[in-house]
Amino acid sequence: MRELAILTFQTLDGVVQAPAMPDEDRSGGFSEGGWAAPFWADVMAQVGREAMSEPYDILFGRKTYDAFAAHWPNVKNDPAADMMNAARKYVVSRGSPDLAWNNSVLVSGDLQAEITALKEQDGPLLQVHGSANLIQTLLQYDLIDEYRLWTFPVIVGSGKRLIEERAKPKTLALKKAETSSNGVAMAIYRRP
Repeated sequence: MRELAILTFQTLDGVVQAPAMPDEDRSGGFSEGGWAAPFWADVMAQVGREAMSEPYDILFGRKTYDAFAAHWPNVKNDPAADMMNAARKYVVSRGSPDLAWNNSVLVSGDLQAEITALKEQDGPLLQVHGSANLIQTLLQYDLIDEYRLWTFPVIVGSGKRLIEERAKPKTLALKKAETSSNGVAMAIYRRP
């Protein structure tokens, strides 16, 4: 049996939409994309240490998968890229996406049953990177074991939020907290 962890970048006001690039996700008229970019250097070193140094598989929503698949296979001589490229990638989609990135598998149908079955398998940790819409489904079905959150000292006002109204109430236990030199707060929470 294995656990599922989300790895999420959010603003101080809880927005998770388009942290890396201005055109990453303009859905809903979002125009504040790229809000995390000025903080990347310190944060990505911390992410590498805290969340990506052990083997993992990845559970993606289709849009996040497409963005990652356009970038990571082209990165060479980088240990983080090597791990990401070697990981098995589970892609949640109602359609038939191009799964050309090596070790990619389609997940469709009854998501609660499919993701529960993935968690019941032997294997490394399942990590969710980005994938704001998928996270809402995981919250709804109470499938998240660990929350790896990086909160940036930025307020953008509107956009997709980490926790939407469908989430069930719960209390979590803080496993670790640390602040980067540029003011980004990392907090890792687990089910008690």
